[in-house]
Amino acid sequence: MTYLAQEHGFPDDVFADVVAANATYARNFKDAHLTGKAVQGLAIITCMDSRIEPLAIVGMRPGDVKIIRNAGARVTEDVLRTLVLATHLLGVRRILVMPHTDCRMASGTEAEVHAQILAASGMDTRSLEIRTERDQEQALRSDLTRIRAFPLLHPQVDVAGAIYNVSSGLLQPFRG
Repeated sequence: MTYLAQEHGFPDDVFADVVAANATYARNFKDAHLTGKAVQGLAIITCMDSRIEPLAIVGMRPGDVKIIRNAGARVTEDVLRTLVLATHLLGVRRILVMPHTDCRMASGTEAEVHAQILAASGMDTRSLEIRTERDQEQALRSDLTRIRAFPLLHPQVDVAGAIYNVSSGLLQPFRG
């Protein structure tokens, strides 16, 4: 029975590795002193891709940055909602939108991704907006404009974009 089919309980057998790793982490935990504020005043919007380590990429540590992740590093309604909270209540004064090279969300059209999901699982996902965009610079330009034009963010916020290269580890500042 899959977790989705379960009515109650935690599937210990499926998540045993996660729980064991957390026990080890907790034994050495040293960050209880941190608050919910972004010490460095930075929020990073990036992709959920597991090759991306946002804190390491920008040379920061836990507590320094608010990290918002989703497929493709796109600025959605939920990202804007989160940025409102971060800029008014959590000390964020800088926002970096950081998509990356070799991103699955930039490798096909919306229709192609839906077709691939249908072929892989039989699930029709066309009711979801996946927000694919082959032209990453255009997507980044659009997302930066969306943040800059959003009227509910703190008025003293600087916004920038940079594309992270998953092959070299370098950030390429976006000047478009």
